[in-house]
Amino acid sequence: MLLPKQMNLESPEARATLDAFRQGHLHERGYVEGQTIVIEYRSTDGKIERFPSLANELASLKLDLILASNTPAASAMLHATTAIPIVVAAMGDPVEDGLVASLARPGGNITGLTFLGPELAAKRLGLLKQALPNASRVAALWHPGAYAERTTRDMLQATDAAARTLAVELQLLDVRGADELIAPSPR
Repeated sequence: MLLPKQMNLESPEARATLDAFRQGHLHERGYVEGQTIVIEYRSTDGKIERFPSLANELASLKLDLILASNTPAASAMLHATTAIPIVVAAMGDPVEDGLVASLARPGGNITGLTFLGPELAAKRLGLLKQALPNASRVAALWHPGAYAERTTRDMLQATDAAARTLAVELQLLDVRGADELIAPSPR
């Protein structure tokens, strides 16, 4: 498993997710970690630039399957191996990001889930405006480097265009980690 900092193996959320995976999916199929299956975990500790070296390390282990947490992890894994099957928990735009040939026929060694596409950015802002019709100012957070440059650009442009159409003042804020989300102390 190649995990970003958001899935810090020491966090209660990560432990709960991994325990559910072990006790549910694996156990139900007769696997017991350390007995009938070995799982190798790697984490970037919040440093996206570590993905390539960790991917190469995992690929060198000749694993049967690799679970990548997101698009940057999948991209690093794809550069490291085209032979080991890779399942991606959450991809942005896998076609545009060069991870698969198409959604209908991905080809290659990558499969997984996608929930984010540039065309959905405008829809999400529209839904927010429906829920809060009097909203006139909206801030949108985005993570530089989380998706391919074109995907990110298209999503930001679509969100900006939707904001103009909806007469909403949009402020785009790039956030690279949780420490940037800490609110300033009241004055």
